[in-house]
Amino acid sequence: MSAVLPVTSTVEAAAGSRLALRRFTRNRLAVAGLTVVVLFLLLCFAGPLLHSTDQTHTHLTQVNLAPSGAHLLGTDAVGHDELGRLMYGGKVSLLVGLASGLLATVIGTLWGAVAGYAGGWIDAVMMRVVDAGIAIPALFILLVVSAITTPDTWGLVVILGLVSWLVPSRLVRAETLTLKGRDYVLTLRAIGGTHGRAIGRHILPNSVSTVVVAATFQVADAILLVAYVSYLGLGVQPPSTDWGGMLSAGLTAAYSGRWWLIVPPGLAIILVVCAFNAIGDGLRDAFDVRGRG
Repeated sequence: MSAVLPVTSTVEAAAGSRLALRRFTRNRLAVAGLTVVVLFLLLCFAGPLLHSTDQTHTHLTQVNLAPSGAHLLGTDAVGHDELGRLMYGGKVSLLVGLASGLLATVIGTLWGAVAGYAGGWIDAVMMRVVDAGIAIPALFILLVVSAITTPDTWGLVVILGLVSWLVPSRLVRAETLTLKGRDYVLTLRAIGGTHGRAIGRHILPNSVSTVVVAATFQVADAILLVAYVSYLGLGVQPPSTDWGGMLSAGLTAAYSGRWWLIVPPGLAIILVVCAFNAIGDGLRDAFDVRGRG
């Protein structure tokens, strides 16, 4: 029996994944969101190979130039090419968003799985920690830490990951409470399987839909949070930048008619965040068992 159950569980999981993929591809909004994310990834990570610009030194002879053939999105107050800066800042924003979202999801998944599977006083203590953390706004914690340390890119990743794992932990805990009563988990425990094997072999793999959906929303939230912090001047410091920092630097100039300093980064933030939310909604619908026909 112990040899059959994992195979059955694996076959069912594979069939469910194929069905979820078909449902996702039929969701036009989710596919459009995925397309937008892929295009921005190509723009920010592959674009600099085709449009190389100096984003470190100032160019005072090319200050505040309007968009033209030489500079498709104009230049900023120190002569940096705005298209190159958009790609450079997007690389930071996407890297921080993806890495911190992944870190937060991993921490939250492990925390929620252990709490839900253990139950009893262990679950109660672990969830009170989560409740206490949720009571404090993540943006407030991020602002305080950023003001004290002035983090670099990877510092922002760690800080965002450590303040954003609380919601995924609650989602995974709820899924674990349901899964730990399933026959294949009870059978594994009855034949002497360890708690670690039950969590790693059955609980986490069968929670993958919840984890993936949570991860997409975590990335969107992280991109917004780092934009907030950078807009207030507490994010990555010059010459590095991100889309929030570009908005902050271009806000004053925008009142003078230099729209190219604020519209591209603002539009990029809106499009990417909406795209990740659309992907998350599509994945949630695709994995929703109640919606499968």
